[in-house]
Amino acid sequence: LNARGEPAEESAAEDGKLPTPDSKKEEFRKYLEKSGVIDALTKVLVGLYEEPERPPNAVDYIKRYMGAPTGVDVEAMRTENEQLRKEREELRTTIEDLNSRLQEHAAAED
Repeated sequence: LNARGEPAEESAAEDGKLPTPDSKKEEFRKYLEKSGVIDALTKVLVGLYEEPERPPNAVDYIKRYMGAPTGVDVEAMRTENEQLRKEREELRTTIEDLNSRLQEHAAAED
């Protein structure tokens, strides 16, 4: 198995040789081909080539073609996500505490 837990391709390491940079590149190329990355990139580049007018920002064109949002601050979203996770945990703790108090109060009245 390789580092990703997938069946490893035959490599130079199996016959006692250390993998060469060329064999690593070839293994990576095979991975990209098997996973469909090469086909997807080829399609997007052909689409860009066939555009009647070149878009002003090729990277944004590729992102849109591949379905990624543009103009999004990913780092800000990650920070906000982490803050919201912490807030959710605090609220869960508060809810548990209040439920516990409510049960104690109900038991005291009985």
